Amino acid sequence: MGRLTTHVLDTALGRPARGLKIELWSQGTAPELISAHETNDDGRVDRAILDGSAFATGTYELRFFAGDYLRRTCQTLPDPLFLDVIPIRFGMAEADGHYHVPLLLSPFSYSTYRGS
Repeated sequence: MGRLTTHVLDTALGRPARGLKIELWSQGTAPELISAHETNDDGRVDRAILDGSAFATGTYELRFFAGDYLRRTCQTLPDPLFLDVIPIRFGMAEADGHYHVPLLLSPFSYSTYRGS
């Protein structure tokens, strides 16, 4: 069975992004909220975001609520924020694949990739 995981690192502060809210949305005929999570002290979600019988191929979107996290870390930020909610839309084509979608975050940039 496949699974979906994530990890968020704050590259500006050089540490995991603790307490960052993440939502998973399916992107079928109409977007649908599947689940909501919060990162732990290691910047990870405590268990797979999607796995087991809930895992299905298709197009999904992870929404990272970076603005709320950045405000809490007391970094010097403009108003309005340059980055607030970061949507990452991706496809999962392998029913038994491990899809790891990490986010490297700073107040003015982010990057992602398919990790392992």
